[in-house]
Amino acid sequence: MTAGNTGSDTPGNDDPFGYLYRSEGGEGGAGGDGATRQQGVPRTSYNQVRAVGERQYGGASQQSGQGRQNASYAAPETLPGGERARTPQAGPPAPPQRNHKGLLIGAVAVVGVVCIAIGIAMLNNSGKEADNKAQPSETVSTSEQPEHKPAEKPSKAPLPKDDAGSLKLGGGATTSKDVPGAHSAGGVYVAGMNTPGASATWTLNVEEEGAYKMWVGYGIPGQDRDLTLTVNGKRDERPLNMKNFAGSEEGSWEKGWQKTWQRVPLNKGANTVTLSCEDGNKCDVNIDQLWLEKKIA
Repeated sequence: MTAGNTGSDTPGNDDPFGYLYRSEGGEGGAGGDGATRQQGVPRTSYNQVRAVGERQYGGASQQSGQGRQNASYAAPETLPGGERARTPQAGPPAPPQRNHKGLLIGAVAVVGVVCIAIGIAMLNNSGKEADNKAQPSETVSTSEQPEHKPAEKPSKAPLPKDDAGSLKLGGGATTSKDVPGAHSAGGVYVAGMNTPGASATWTLNVEEEGAYKMWVGYGIPGQDRDLTLTVNGKRDERPLNMKNFAGSEEGSWEKGWQKTWQRVPLNKGANTVTLSCEDGNKCDVNIDQLWLEKKIA
């Protein structure tokens, strides 16, 4: 083995692709130029660059193919755009990231628009209802002052009503409660009216002048009675009729309580009404109450 040799001198053993560089005769070393490699000279055939398919025949360079010119082989990365061609393909593009903030703002805007639309619709409806309620279309000027209604008169005081105990007695008349059934408070009534000159006077007040219906509560022993009626000092031509309207039994004072009425003219303000036993009257009677019912024509 000589210097610069790394193994067997046999080209087939030294370079498995040596046949590509041999001459037509099949001889020659690994140099590929047809000459026998000299011992001690390093191989240089591996560093020679030839075009693909190019072979040497008798020192002349030929290229396989039809009418192609000889061109030196160049690596793909040396060509224009080579680096871009060698750049490994990137994976599938990542899906675009959603802008959640933008979506939220959009949703809020939509809700706001809907709320505004609903509010406008409600205002329109309320306006229509107000217009409908304004019917009928009678207009009132704002300069007109509201009509002043006269103040209502105070309610009238109830008509007077008094028991026998409040009457002014004279001529032997007195109060008693021996006979049960009287309607006055405590069952008190005026007795002793069977004596001529006996009287019971009622003082009363009215707000309006006129004729009134006056009621008298009385008790009789089952027989018709009457008394003289004097109003404000003027004697009435008609006696106060105290008939046995209930048809009670004669002598039954307890069951003889009844009532009668007569028209009396009264002045505005204070008035006096006197019941008295006078000549010609049937005076055996008891009195328990006097009251006005209403004003009559």
